[in-house]
Amino acid sequence: MLQGKDLILATKPYACEERAKSWLYLVTTLCLLLLALASTLLLPLPFKIAGSVLSGLLIVRMFVIYHDHQHHAILHNSRVANVIMTLFGIYVLAPTSIWKRSHDYHHKHNSKLFSASIGSYPIVTRQRFEQLSRGERRSYLFTRHPATVAAGYLFMFLIGMCWQSFTSSPRKHADSLLAMVLHITGSIAVFYFLGWQSWLFFILIPFTIACGIGAYLFYAQHNFPGVVFNDNDNWCYDKAALLSSSYMQMHPVMAWFTGNIGYHHIHHLNARIPFYRLPEVMEAFPELQQVTVTSMRFRDIRACFRLKVWDPERSRMIGLQEICAIRTEAQQAFRAAAAVHG
Repeated sequence: MLQGKDLILATKPYACEERAKSWLYLVTTLCLLLLALASTLLLPLPFKIAGSVLSGLLIVRMFVIYHDHQHHAILHNSRVANVIMTLFGIYVLAPTSIWKRSHDYHHKHNSKLFSASIGSYPIVTRQRFEQLSRGERRSYLFTRHPATVAAGYLFMFLIGMCWQSFTSSPRKHADSLLAMVLHITGSIAVFYFLGWQSWLFFILIPFTIACGIGAYLFYAQHNFPGVVFNDNDNWCYDKAALLSSSYMQMHPVMAWFTGNIGYHHIHHLNARIPFYRLPEVMEAFPELQQVTVTSMRFRDIRACFRLKVWDPERSRMIGLQEICAIRTEAQQAFRAAAAVHG
């Protein structure tokens, strides 16, 4: 069984795109997205609703293609692709300056306990959580709350990707301001000139669906039952990929819309593998089939959201009920010891 650098090197032959296939997937996805968006403005109400939902799902697929391009997995050094992807990044509220910086950091520090929460959801140990002030706990739990993740359009993309990146470094992230200004002014223009229905179906529903799915994927692919976190001294790249990144099983239709991003452990092992080759790699290596599995079923979603902090003593993530139980047990033990010595 291959492991470590040997396993990473064994996947290298798959880190090679078929340029024609990359262009085919980009062009067809982009055309389908434009047609779906057009249907929200031009067709009768039932088709507007269907086109709006379809637009949201196609934005997710297009985002995965954009994501692969930023990893240089597909269409690298293509000027035309660079222009398309730069424009798409602005459109989808994940401009290239902040997306590439934060996502590259995430890949280099995935599942490290004491790294900055850049490009991923924050994670603290149980002991650290107990030391936080009440306000800090509320802020931490709010960030990881299902409603916050579902509202990824506002919290992850508009505020996180655009507003916070621009205010932290205006010169470095001028495209974040551009994305915000264009999105807000565009939304106002659609609402004013075309009416509230056009704004609802052309902008609000597609972005709510796409950003909500995207935010949940960011969350669940590294916050799931069985995930492993390590401090910096015990961290290594390949183990972080295989033990701290999930394989999310999906229906073939949903796998298409999400661009095979469910094979997330393979993507973290070698980010240069194009999204359309990830199933091929999974099938070729038995080592990559022995991985923690999650899904988009309700029970798995609930199980992921129940996890709140990492407990080093138990070597697993735990939820609020278990935190309270451990705290109560410790208090009872302290009182018993005090009574004995008293």
